[in-house]
Amino acid sequence: MSTPHVVVVMGVAGTGKTTIGPLLAARLGVPYAEGDDFHPPANIAKMSAGTPLTDEDRWPWLDAIGSWAHGRAGLGGVVSCSALKRSYRDRLRAAAPGVVFVHLTGDRALIEDRMAHRQGHFMPTALLDSQFATLQPLEPDEAGVAVDVSGSPEDITQRAMTALTALPEPTQ
Repeated sequence: MSTPHVVVVMGVAGTGKTTIGPLLAARLGVPYAEGDDFHPPANIAKMSAGTPLTDEDRWPWLDAIGSWAHGRAGLGGVVSCSALKRSYRDRLRAAAPGVVFVHLTGDRALIEDRMAHRQGHFMPTALLDSQFATLQPLEPDEAGVAVDVSGSPEDITQRAMTALTALPEPTQ
């Protein structure tokens, strides 16, 4: 890729967005932004209490991520964001038309096991069902790739890099 993409690493909780995002950014030589850092405190409090966010809760969060991605257009960057619904991805693309998505996918049992073993994260395993119920996978007209999360973080990152190299150059 001669012009760096702005990549949104997406997927349900527990797929490894926060692990794979920085590894992918390092491989691409671009900055990484943790999507959770864009959440207002009220959203974190809701999720910590086991309450799923509404679309209204998510709009300011998505707008903040979209603004960051827009600022990285032509420069490249990687940001994690669940981006579970098409409407969320459309909102991100409205702010930053050249973004591409790396959808981390995997077996529910594997993802639940990984969530159960991670430390210090506000998203409880109890919300995994709502995440899978909300998930709308990438559609054929969306710029992005699906990457299986089995194996090591390095394996997953390599699969993502290989898939990204097949994408066309980003538009501004």
